[in-house]
Amino acid sequence: MNNNAQTDSSTLSVAITGSGGSGVVTSGQILLRALANAGYYGLMGRSAGPQIRGGESAVMLRSGIEPVECLDDRFDILMSLDWLNVSRFAEEIPLTAESLIICDAAEGEIPEAIAGHGARVMELPLKELAKAVEGGRINMVALGVLGDLLGIPESVILEVIGTTLGRKGPEIVESSGQCISNGYAAEKNHRPANKLPPVETPPPRWDISGNEASGLGALRGGVRFVAAYPITPATEMLEWLAPNLEKVGGSLLQAEDELASINMIIGGSFGGVPSLTATSGPGLSLMMEGLGLAVTSETPIVVANVMRGGPSTGIPTKSEQSDLNISLYGFHGDAPHLVLAALNIRDCTFATEWAVRLAEQFQTVAIVLSDQSQGQARSVIDPPPAAPIGPGRRVAEPEIEDYSRYCITEDGISPMAIPGTQGGIYTADGLEHNEKGTPSSMPMDHQNQLDKRRDKLAGLDPGEHWAEIRGTGKACLITWGSSSGAAFEAGRRLEARGEPARVIAIRLLSPLPEKALKTLLEDAQRVLVVEQNHGGQLFHYLHSLDLLPETARVLAKPGPLPIRPGDILDKLS
Repeated sequence: MNNNAQTDSSTLSVAITGSGGSGVVTSGQILLRALANAGYYGLMGRSAGPQIRGGESAVMLRSGIEPVECLDDRFDILMSLDWLNVSRFAEEIPLTAESLIICDAAEGEIPEAIAGHGARVMELPLKELAKAVEGGRINMVALGVLGDLLGIPESVILEVIGTTLGRKGPEIVESSGQCISNGYAAEKNHRPANKLPPVETPPPRWDISGNEASGLGALRGGVRFVAAYPITPATEMLEWLAPNLEKVGGSLLQAEDELASINMIIGGSFGGVPSLTATSGPGLSLMMEGLGLAVTSETPIVVANVMRGGPSTGIPTKSEQSDLNISLYGFHGDAPHLVLAALNIRDCTFATEWAVRLAEQFQTVAIVLSDQSQGQARSVIDPPPAAPIGPGRRVAEPEIEDYSRYCITEDGISPMAIPGTQGGIYTADGLEHNEKGTPSSMPMDHQNQLDKRRDKLAGLDPGEHWAEIRGTGKACLITWGSSSGAAFEAGRRLEARGEPARVIAIRLLSPLPEKALKTLLEDAQRVLVVEQNHGGQLFHYLHSLDLLPETARVLAKPGPLPIRPGDILDKLS
């Protein structure tokens, strides 16, 4: 039992469920856009059954007047369009006696997995109200009901309907608008007291998904070539990049598989074009030999890995932070490289842009981790900041003499010639080599190149960007990736009850700034590592570096359920 679970009175949490084709995801996206236009922040996650495409689905949305970084412990409202297979989402949509279930009595009895929480029930004739409009849909009536419950002006939702559904024709827009008005009228006698407070002057904000934000970060970082094979949950990043790369003079190629895509981007980068691929765990496994080639040939590439439940095919439609080990250790041989993790949807832009710039600067592989709960979720955010601009790719000057592609330099980074550069011909393959690039099995050449590839990353100075650190106190939460939002909120709750805590959300996982982390932990009396995987991968990684006190504990919880703030407080108590 989650003894520290609570519902934040400053936010409202809504879930919408329904069978395939009922328009659940569309409803959630329109509601989130309307919240943004009304001046609110918001976060919308989505969940589907095991089919990947089709079947029942759910959206979980939380909104408020401050940035929303995670879902709450409980939901205030569950809007059910029908009850088909909804029990599959019961654990993902925790309810209490204070929650409100909105449903249509015509859809039958509420399943016990939902009704067992004792939540209040509001029965509305959703289907009847939709049928009263020619071409009407239940999800649009539900939108009107929710809009009134949340305090969104009807005009705001109608405006979003016009822009979102306008391409489908004026008849669809008109019927949807009538259904929404019916929903607003039907709900008048059921308004809860915790309606969101009005925002007088809504500032400009972005409504963006994590995959879209990662794509934007890639473009900002300079990526102009992408080769990838579609895979859930990374495909939307490729769909966003395809047209937007063209706008900046780049291109995207759909490869026949992940083996082809990794070798294509190595070729693109060798040719002088910053390159990236996007994948998920099974694809990353297939890319490992190619990634080793990029490390040893010092060819900068970026892999955006949108994690999902594993191993093997696992749970493609659910989230899990279980690819840290393969990202850190999956290469054979000694292969120093970069591993970064986005802390939230807004940070997907910053982390991906930074990964591209670091890969170019240090001529190596950068793996940047997000996951399904970030990639396929949408958030209303303030525009993300730009990543720091480094010196960029070290390129050999034209018509150089006695060119040595892998010459030993003070900082370990040697000039990289673009094909066609006069005097800049060199071999770049998977064999060990000497400074010229000529294949060599000589012990000294191997030692020198191993040292070179290691030492250049040791010179990385990440400044303050290696982690996001909030708060001070003797209790310390260490986390990474999508678990960061829940950890930050747990830290705020501890602060509110007079127990200050420090939260360290690590963005640069390799090379990890060990000295900086050790300094932060010097006076910590309680340390808890928080991550969404079964084995405590970050916990064991930090222990292997001798960075954690012996008393440190771990909250390692596998997907598909997210880690919530109350879970963290329960473990810490």
